[in-house]
Amino acid sequence: MKIKTDSRKVKKGDTFVALKTLVNDGHSYVEEAIQNGASSVVVEHGLYEVDTLIVNDTKEYLIRILKEEYYEQIKHLKLIGMTGTNGKTTTCFLTYESLCKLEKKAAYIGTLGFYVNGEKIKELSNTTPEINDLYEMLLFCTKNEVEYVVMEVSSHALAMNRVEGLEFDYVIFSNLTKDHLDYHLDMKSYALAKQKLFFKLKEGGKAIVNVDDDYKNYFLLKENNNITYGFGESDYQILDFDIHVSGSCFTVQHNGSISLETKLLGKHNVYNVLVTAIILLEEQFEIERVCEILSELKAPAGRMDTVFSETNRIIIDYAHTPDAVSNVIEAVKELKPNHIYTIVGCGGNRDKTKRPEMAKIATDLSDYAIFTSDNPRFEDPDDIIEDMIYHLENKNYETITNRKNAIIRGIQMLENNDILLVLGKGHETYQIIGKEKIEFDDKQIVLEII
Repeated sequence: MKIKTDSRKVKKGDTFVALKTLVNDGHSYVEEAIQNGASSVVVEHGLYEVDTLIVNDTKEYLIRILKEEYYEQIKHLKLIGMTGTNGKTTTCFLTYESLCKLEKKAAYIGTLGFYVNGEKIKELSNTTPEINDLYEMLLFCTKNEVEYVVMEVSSHALAMNRVEGLEFDYVIFSNLTKDHLDYHLDMKSYALAKQKLFFKLKEGGKAIVNVDDDYKNYFLLKENNNITYGFGESDYQILDFDIHVSGSCFTVQHNGSISLETKLLGKHNVYNVLVTAIILLEEQFEIERVCEILSELKAPAGRMDTVFSETNRIIIDYAHTPDAVSNVIEAVKELKPNHIYTIVGCGGNRDKTKRPEMAKIATDLSDYAIFTSDNPRFEDPDDIIEDMIYHLENKNYETITNRKNAIIRGIQMLENNDILLVLGKGHETYQIIGKEKIEFDDKQIVLEII
């Protein structure tokens, strides 16, 4: 693709578009792009030694030119886009893996990276990449004869028009709970940002909506072909579920009774697995094969990732919102451990309103909690922890700022049939401190200690 927004990727003959983002102004990199070989630039101001097009809004220009130049090449792809606070990664990756097992050529774009036909192509810096990067990935999918692309679509991406101009065969809403209010400011704005995805259905496309969520009406648009799911009355209604040592099983009512089993733990994963089942069944795959595949799949990296230590379990999970922390602890309660210990922190330069909520949930639902550092960025990690425990009445906790020391302490507390939860980072292999990404992998640390 000859259109670039990253000056470092520019090659001879490319066009560089200077985008303004939350953290960068592309106009600062125009000269670098020219040095790297750009034959033309698109800017909002300034004149340069190469062909220069001045526009009012470079993002609007980029969206339009990408659609004009490349959409014909990618429009045949079956795009499956999912939004919601929690569950996107697990559901999308399970759907991608299921399609691969069904011998369909498929791709996944999201928190875990960019995967095509069973191979990880690269890591991604954002859950949903910028639109020009998305086009590059979708063109790559076309070259590799991909039929399905399963994509996590974040509220930031929707607010910043990163998927503008794309049309989806399926759009999915999982849930809306407190997160990202540093950016969206209130829950209504957060919901309206996610709602944008539901205006992007192809003709004949389907909208899959969780009827159990309080914000469902934002996503049940009259003009869409809506498919509902959940414990409440719905097209795919969960009748019952049971969690056991090796996973979960549940029954769904849809044109008869469907029994599903999964190796994934917890009520929240019942929702995730059901959405995958709905997509596969709506795509007319045989129900017996769908049930078989879903019973075989394991959770994605960093999602209820379990390490056994004698009679105890250490579970690493990405849970970093109040609802997600609650879901994970409630899920492991079903395993009837003697004690549940929870290690959790909160990210720096992010929504501060959820900090005391997460601390209260961790101490309410666990026997004991350890509050620690989690990607402090440009904040003092001790200040973040102080925000968590401010006005916290529960006393069953301690604070250990150093995350490795917190994990050591948590493991030392384990005795017999106990569970230690290490929450917040999941698949991440780094800590963000200031501008630096310092190598740090919760699971690797756990394995070294035990």
